[in-house]
Amino acid sequence: MTSRERVIRAINHQEPDRVPIDLGATRQSGISASSYHKLKQHLGIHTPTKLVDLIQFLAEVEQPVLERFGVDAVGVFRPETNPGLGIQKKDWKPWHLADGTPVEVPGGFNPVREPDGAYAMQRDGVTIARMTTEGYFFDRVEKFPGAAHVDVDKWQPHRWTNEELEYVQAQAEFLYKNTEYALVCCVNPPQELFTGMGTGDFEAWWTTLGSEPEYVNCLFQKTVDVWLENLKKVTKVLGNKVQILQLTDDFGTQESLLLSIKMFRERILPHYKRGLDWVHQNTQMKVMLHTDGAIFTLIPSLIEMGVDILNPVQVNAKGMEPNGLKKAYGGKVVFWGGAADCQQTLPLGTPQDVAREVEINVKAFAPGGGYICAAVHNIQTGVPPENIVALFDTARSTSIH
Repeated sequence: MTSRERVIRAINHQEPDRVPIDLGATRQSGISASSYHKLKQHLGIHTPTKLVDLIQFLAEVEQPVLERFGVDAVGVFRPETNPGLGIQKKDWKPWHLADGTPVEVPGGFNPVREPDGAYAMQRDGVTIARMTTEGYFFDRVEKFPGAAHVDVDKWQPHRWTNEELEYVQAQAEFLYKNTEYALVCCVNPPQELFTGMGTGDFEAWWTTLGSEPEYVNCLFQKTVDVWLENLKKVTKVLGNKVQILQLTDDFGTQESLLLSIKMFRERILPHYKRGLDWVHQNTQMKVMLHTDGAIFTLIPSLIEMGVDILNPVQVNAKGMEPNGLKKAYGGKVVFWGGAADCQQTLPLGTPQDVAREVEINVKAFAPGGGYICAAVHNIQTGVPPENIVALFDTARSTSIH
């Protein structure tokens, strides 16, 4: 069974020959550049480590690593490292992370040092992202549309350019013809409707969300109008080559939802559903939603919204126990992630601890299909390479039954 066939079976709730594996198919199932570089040294792979996400400082996962861990899915990405930064993945040059890890960064990445030693990315002299002296990722500090309370009539959401369309088309065609991987492509609305809209001032945005329903509806209406334009263009160039369309937002904390189910269903769901209905009516792609946190009680609404696959399945959040998730929603939604506790076991446990937890979780999620094994969100800086090896080797070897 090829990787593509394996993933297709799993996302259609059919058992594959083994559990499919993901490392790096999305910007939420990747690995920090520092941990990735140490992992390659551990595996005897000596190649430059490239930063392909300049906010999260994620590494490009290379073919030898994909092959070593039996990875089954890869991503189709836009030419920019991150939407809105305007930095393309080209003209690579050397740089060093805070812990001394040597990496390569795009030529357009030129952060300035601030008086306190922090790094700042700027646009027209204004800081839009900042990283502390000893930090391992940037925080975006510019105000996104909801936080800025933009004038909806004047605001122009991002429309995919011909350059972006040609880039993903060429990438998808190459990967489809020359590899056996399943393909994932992220086509978000121009701004995530809940958390993305509020970047820069969540308090102001969530106050607006709760108190100005007419303004929020107009803002979302315009956002989804442009999203539909983008979806039509992107899916046209992708054809039938991509199996999974991804979108990202965050609706949960460690302990609870970030908003009530009532507010979600009234303010958020109808607008996302308008876009996802179009996807399901006009393509064969399955829809993957990335949302962290304790979202157990929200899952029925997400399924109604049009979500086929949930990621990252934060198994250490309240109510997100694997057996409970599988019992309640198995056959209704696919689980993508959920390998092990990303805050305790993976960074702080022994390889044996990691292997034990991965085996338990795989055996909970995998029977009957509907599961792709991946870390819970990106593998962070400081995770021992032995634990990463234990995660993926155990996932690959664990019998579904």
